[in-house]
Amino acid sequence: MNSGMRMVTRSRSRATRIASEGCREELAPREAAAEGRESHRPVRHPRKTQKVHVAYEVANDEEGKDPEPLRVPDWEPQNWQQQLANIRIMRSKKDAPVDQLGAEQCYDASAPPKVRRYQVLLSLMLSSQTKDQVTAGAMQRLRARGLTVESILQTDDDTLGRLIYPVGFWRSKVKFIKQTSAILQQRYEGDIPASVAELVALPGVGPKMAHLAMAVAWGTISGIAVDTHVHRIANRLRWTKKTTKTPEETRKNLEEWLPRVLWSEVNGLLVGFGQQVCLPVHPRCRACLNKALCPAAQDL
Repeated sequence: MNSGMRMVTRSRSRATRIASEGCREELAPREAAAEGRESHRPVRHPRKTQKVHVAYEVANDEEGKDPEPLRVPDWEPQNWQQQLANIRIMRSKKDAPVDQLGAEQCYDASAPPKVRRYQVLLSLMLSSQTKDQVTAGAMQRLRARGLTVESILQTDDDTLGRLIYPVGFWRSKVKFIKQTSAILQQRYEGDIPASVAELVALPGVGPKMAHLAMAVAWGTISGIAVDTHVHRIANRLRWTKKTTKTPEETRKNLEEWLPRVLWSEVNGLLVGFGQQVCLPVHPRCRACLNKALCPAAQDL
């Protein structure tokens, strides 16, 4: 009985196979094979695409933000590259006051990093509307007494005023220095902030000082530092799309077209050039290599 059932089963299986093979004759061999495999295999769902995260090198103050693609400026000044090359030649000796007495030279290189950064910020606060020689003298007197956040907070206003005099607006700077030092002690453990936004929030600290502090104290190029020299020269050379009225307006104009790789260089280069050649009054155009390229040279 059992063997009979097995024989029937085998016969039916064989018949089914023969019938099946007969049907396949009407199909292409590859299609038939595919049909047989698909009927016995589970359906495969398409794999979910995984996103690949690519890391880009960004400036320290831009961490956490998506990197911006390289931009091609829609405008740039005529002959600016040749003008810049000529200024580099005229500044090759590095003998302007800013080269010897700028913020990079006013701090105590042997002091702890936190103290050095504080001294850089203080020298920048003193330098506003003040010649580099006067700023350097004031910093030397302050450092002789031990220039730290704690020492400044322990110094009375009259004494501090005598130490920094005759820097420009010295009375206001006494107040700003005291207020800023107190904030640094309370909020930053005696250090200075590491962002432009936090630096300009301090009393007596403007955009130019903030960008220079980022560069000198933190080694980060956050923007172009524009003072009166850079502002004046940029307008004389027509390095702004239109005439600008303030250093901050000039900074924004310059950053729209000047390659970022030059941002760290342009401040010291133009400040020294403004101290020696492109003076505020009676600029020395005859000695300037750009006299044939400078639009303002024809008007002065």
